[in-house]
Amino acid sequence: MKVTVFGSGYVGLVTGACLAEVGNDVVCMDIDPGKIDLLNQGGVPIHEPGLDVLIKRNREAGRLRFTTDLDLAVAHGLFQFVAVGTPPDEDGSADLQYVLAVARGIAERITDYRIVVNKSTVPVGTADKVRGAIQAVLAGRQAAVEFDVVSNPEFLKEGAAIEDFMKPDRIVVGTDNPRTTELLRALYAPFNRNHDRLVCMDIRSAELTKYAANAMLATKISFMNELANLAERLGADIEKVRLGIGSDPRIGYHFIYPGCGYGGSCFPKDVKALERTARDVGYSAQLLQAVEGVNDRQKLRLYEKVDGYFKGGLRGKTFALWGLAFKPNTDDMREASSRVLMESLWAAGARVRAFDPVAMEEAGRLYGERADLALCENPEAALRGADALIIVTEWNMFRSPDFDLIKASLSHPVIFDGRNLYDPVRVKALGLDYYAIGRGDSLHGGAV
Repeated sequence: MKVTVFGSGYVGLVTGACLAEVGNDVVCMDIDPGKIDLLNQGGVPIHEPGLDVLIKRNREAGRLRFTTDLDLAVAHGLFQFVAVGTPPDEDGSADLQYVLAVARGIAERITDYRIVVNKSTVPVGTADKVRGAIQAVLAGRQAAVEFDVVSNPEFLKEGAAIEDFMKPDRIVVGTDNPRTTELLRALYAPFNRNHDRLVCMDIRSAELTKYAANAMLATKISFMNELANLAERLGADIEKVRLGIGSDPRIGYHFIYPGCGYGGSCFPKDVKALERTARDVGYSAQLLQAVEGVNDRQKLRLYEKVDGYFKGGLRGKTFALWGLAFKPNTDDMREASSRVLMESLWAAGARVRAFDPVAMEEAGRLYGERADLALCENPEAALRGADALIIVTEWNMFRSPDFDLIKASLSHPVIFDGRNLYDPVRVKALGLDYYAIGRGDSLHGGAV
């Protein structure tokens, strides 16, 4: 089938590459010529394991092309996937200007039937706005061209997006036209062979499903972080509590890991947008407000522990920081806990020596050169001259470090672990102070 994907960011590239991988003829269009030039030269603008190989293979096979030519893009695909950004507006609502711009661009050019597929995460009612925008342009053209608008939200985890697309848990399709449903079923048939994963519903329910999924997962994380903060004050170990409740199949083990807060491009933005949607229809979503509030507070927990340990004397101190990305297997630092921590340390007069396996370039882009930030070539280099070690991202390479080297390198033998990677008993037996999240230590509220 012929497919056009608007947007060559995270969702657009994964969607385009995976649809090409199963034999479709895909054109990815973006208005950023630098990004398209990079892709046509064999580069990839984002870090996602396996994506570079997938793009290279399908480009060479002629199934995947990249262009800035909007005329070519609209003329190409029966399916017109919209995978552009929906950044949060100042009031927390999703900004639909890019989605609607694509819709109008399609409407200005179509001459025969097209299926416009909203892949971007968009609020309930967006399909109606897209349909209205297309109809208005067609009316201005005095053109009677048939089209359908579909909601087909993505459920891709950064770091595992290829696997998620190729072997999905579910494929949600929201349509109001049975014919369109069958065309989408045919497009997704290669990903749907083991058993039927297609979940068909009305468009508004499909739009809400995406927000509901992310808000539910964010709620589980914030709830565990709330319990972790309570465990510290009660002298309990949240990791043992996690095992105790996770064994209940009604709860499960997924997304109940306590830590220093969630980040990324999805959870923070989508919780805010859903809460704003609730307000727009006259409903106060108190739980969503609490989920966001708990997460904002949790991102300060590591700083509070560090400040408590050093009794407020952070000026002139240097901290080794392991992990910059909001999660492993990505270079994404949007809403990352590391950013809140570093900016808090800098405000207190401290310096940071940081290492991340893939997010160093992104950190340099965000912060540029500054005297209080050193981006180091490996974890060991980050330890040199540091007063303490802080762990923010649970990369596998941090799970079994040389604790003797850590102790010898730090002027204060202390680890602040925002992801609960280590056994407190073992670390303390090696002569290191160890403060994690919800593991019964006494550093809470910024005071010892």
